[in-house]
Amino acid sequence: MAPLMGGAILAGASGAPTVTSEVEYLVVAGGGGGGSQASSSSGCGGGGAGGYRTAAAFAVAASSELTVTIGGGGASPASSADGASGVASVFSSITSAGGGGGATAGNSGVNGGSGGGGSYNGTAGGTASPAGQGNDGGDGLGAPQTGGGGGGASAAGQDGQSGAGGAGGAGSASSISGSSVTRSGGGGGGRGYSGGGSTAGGAAGAGGGGVGSTSNNPGTGTTNTGGGGGGGGHPSDGTAHYGANGGSGYVCIRYANTYNTASATTGSPSYADSGGYHIYQWTGSGSITF
Repeated sequence: MAPLMGGAILAGASGAPTVTSEVEYLVVAGGGGGGSQASSSSGCGGGGAGGYRTAAAFAVAASSELTVTIGGGGASPASSADGASGVASVFSSITSAGGGGGATAGNSGVNGGSGGGGSYNGTAGGTASPAGQGNDGGDGLGAPQTGGGGGGASAAGQDGQSGAGGAGGAGSASSISGSSVTRSGGGGGGRGYSGGGSTAGGAAGAGGGGVGSTSNNPGTGTTNTGGGGGGGGHPSDGTAHYGANGGSGYVCIRYANTYNTASATTGSPSYADSGGYHIYQWTGSGSITF
């Protein structure tokens, strides 16, 4: 059956409409992992936030089963390497790209929904790609070799600073679930070392990004926010300073409660009838049938 457009409805057995074209969605991908390094004196880049897409009036078809995929956060390797990019999240035909991984020493940030932060010597942050889902990661700083912050949904990652790694870019807030929640913040850049002293790690981006390394403990991107993981920093104590993993993604849809609830769901989404809407939220992959 073709999608129902222009607010058209289909009556169910109860006489209540079962389908509406006015379905609103929020699709957040997994955040990128922070960059890691085992021996360099450089701070690594923070992971970029997962792509963030939201809109209203998404057309659905009667009896159609629409797939929901929740992307995982990218891992930060236990070696000198870039963080892995996050995994895409999907609702039907809507795909949000995983956040780009943060850079290891000497590399540029990885491209993604939001770009990962660059490492030292002015290496570039990753680019937000495809455009419109997030922002670029911050550039690394040459001295004291601090990492750039990962990009966030509403702001670019900060470039590496002389006193700290770059802060992760801020995420975006949505009230689709009934209360305002900020997601898709970038991970902070890792600390560096110069002239006998260590700098601080970069701040986490608002909305799930992890803090950059201040010792051996960069922050992990918060689960189901698409936040980027914090970048690893300088191992001044002789131990490796690896980065942190990105946070997993999230999908939410809602539509007017004058229409019937879904005929079936999988993946155990939470459900609420609140504020005049049927609200479904997934933190694991599944589906919905109207």
